[in-house]
This record gives sequence, C-alpha cells and structure tokens, in this order.
Amino acid sequence: MKKLLYILLIFAQTLWAQSDFETGNALYAKENYKEAVKNYEAIIATGNQSAEVYFNLGNCYYKLQQVAPAIYYYEKALLLNPNDTEIRTNLEFARKMTIDDIKVIPKVGFHKIIADFTSTYHYDAWAWVAIGLSFLFFVFFLGYYFSGTTTKKRLFFSGMFLVLFAIVLSISSGIYERDRMLKEKPAIVFAETTALKNEPKVSATDAVLLHEGTKVYILESIANWKKVQLTDETTGWIESEAIREIKN
Repeated sequence: MKKLLYILLIFAQTLWAQSDFETGNALYAKENYKEAVKNYEAIIATGNQSAEVYFNLGNCYYKLQQVAPAIYYYEKALLLNPNDTEIRTNLEFARKMTIDDIKVIPKVGFHKIIADFTSTYHYDAWAWVAIGLSFLFFVFFLGYYFSGTTTKKRLFFSGMFLVLFAIVLSISSGIYERDRMLKEKPAIVFAETTALKNEPKVSATDAVLLHEGTKVYILESIANWKKVQLTDETTGWIESEAIREIKN
C-alpha cells in the first residue's frame, strides 16, 4: 500500500511539474518573465530538475537583466546537457553582461587532452555508450560463434576486440569525467560587489573586487569563508553568502 501511495505521489508531482512548466512557457511567451520564474522555480522546489527548466529560468533572468541568476541557471542547464549549443550561446551572451573582465588561462598538456575528450559527454552518457557497445559485442560474439568459415571468424573476432577496446575506453572516460566533475566546485558571485580577500577575515586586505555574475571555483572552506580561484588562476577568500554553488 505504501509503495502504491509513493508511486501515486511521484505521478502527481510529475503532472504538477508539467503543468507549471507549460504555464511558465505561456507566461514567458507573453513576456511576463517574473511570473514565469515563479512557475519554473516551483518545479525545482518539488525536487524535479531538467536542462529545459534551468535553461528557461536563465532566459527569464536574462530578459530581466539579472546577470547572476541568468548565468547561474545557464550553468546548471549546461551541467545536465553539456553539448547543447543553444545553452552555450545564451550563456556567452549573459557573460557579456558582467562587469569583471577576467581572462581565462587555457589549460595545456596531457590532462587537457583527456579532459577535452571525456567532457564530450556527461558521465551518464558514457555509461549508456558502454551499454550500447556491450550489446554490439554480444552480436559480434554470436557472429563469431556461429560463423562457418575461418575468414568470418577472424572478422568477427577482430570486431569483438575493437568493440571491447571501445567499451573499456567509454567506461574509463565516464569514471574520469565523474571524478573530474565531483572535484570541480564552480560557483557564481551573487553579491552586487564583494571583495576577494587575502585571508579569511573581514579585516584582511582586498586582492580584487568582484561583481555579480563572475564565476569562481571553490578550493576549500573555513567557517563562513570560501577559498576560491578565478579563471585567471587568482586565488583568495570570499564570504560564503556572496556566492552560490552551481552543483547543489
């Protein structure tokens, strides 16, 4: 009985979320962005999340000229759908609204090559690739087992070897991408202005003044302070309430 009630509750939440999503879309079409935001955020409040909802929220805040939440929700959408060109394009437009012009120092070397390759897909997508290749491996195995000639057996065996290599590669890529994403803790500055300090205390000297919408990476935490790194590799301490983590 409890399982049935649980299933019904999930079904009701799904229907409710779909209703909010459609209502939000209708409000957005009417340029009623503030009310559309309420509907999209109501979906998130139920525990449901999707790239579409985050993307639409980003669009609403972009239209409202609220740079920090616009970038924040575009970034969250990109986490769920990293290959979506529309999300990337809108994110770049939103970034142009920021005041801070912080350079991005490109990473080089072998680790960059690996990261560029594994980030092609989300780690969940890599898992599905491995599953699909496993079925292909089984097909090649059947072909090898039932083949009546040596030539065909060699052909199917070679196929099995190549598919097995691809399976190992996709699994390794998924594991690497998952570990990379877990270690990386990006956040967006939500305070209109906030100082990046040289030490985790209010009286410390300012390293740089940051404005809303700037992206930082959290390195460690002490009390209500976060040690962060900027895209130009500048590091410092920032008050926790000044930023909002993207992966939460």
